[in-house]
Amino acid sequence: MKKLFAFLAVFGMLTFGASATFAQQDEATAETKTEQVTEKAPAVEQVATADGAEEVGIHKQIKSKFIEGGAVFMSFVLLALIFGLALCIERIIYLNLASTNTKKLLQNIENALQDGGVEAAKEVCRNTRGPVASIFYQGLDRFDEGLDVVEKSVVSYGSVQMGLLEKGLTWISLFIAVAPMLGFMGTVIGMIDAFDSIQAMGDISASAVAGGIKVALITTVSGLIVAIILQVFYNYIVSKIDGIVNTMEDASISLLDILVKYNLKK
Repeated sequence: MKKLFAFLAVFGMLTFGASATFAQQDEATAETKTEQVTEKAPAVEQVATADGAEEVGIHKQIKSKFIEGGAVFMSFVLLALIFGLALCIERIIYLNLASTNTKKLLQNIENALQDGGVEAAKEVCRNTRGPVASIFYQGLDRFDEGLDVVEKSVVSYGSVQMGLLEKGLTWISLFIAVAPMLGFMGTVIGMIDAFDSIQAMGDISASAVAGGIKVALITTVSGLIVAIILQVFYNYIVSKIDGIVNTMEDASISLLDILVKYNLKK
């Protein structure tokens, strides 16, 4: 079920991103044709509300900036955002499914030990999702070998579960670092094109220089915005992992205390 949720999240993000990119390109082409026709036609009175005009203006500005920044580098920045968000959503779903009510689980295990012994407690762990229940099962499975072996098993398998929780974080960090780099690269190439235009004209034109620099800086702004968005999700995921790990460590200590009491009663 976890893999299904993750697959649906990634597929949905990729589909949305691809459709948005093509839609922006198609709409930009349609707007260009419309503007050409409008320039030839006589001016007419436009009636629109203030809210409607503002929404249309923002939408048009985003599309125009995307086109002005250059389709190649802006597409790479957009792909970094899409893949980064897909990984973030997959991790958030996985971590939410990994969260467990440890107090209730410990109480159920203690009751199962009193009523049916270790096998009943193992059955409780099998029927409970999350890394905490998996760690408890590994410890209970080695109860006959002694409490020292149980403790070592809990610690070792806890490290394995921690690795599973942190899976994919390196890729999110990669997209956070790559997005601004792509933006800077687009800016540098845009500046080179601007200076090439100045060299071709043989004279420095303030409007040409300002326009070229403005277009070149759009990719940098876009890359920084993508990095900020992904960084917010990354910090949330890291804090979520830290909370689960702390819960795992505290619950493991409580499990050992329960097993010590159970062993003394035997």
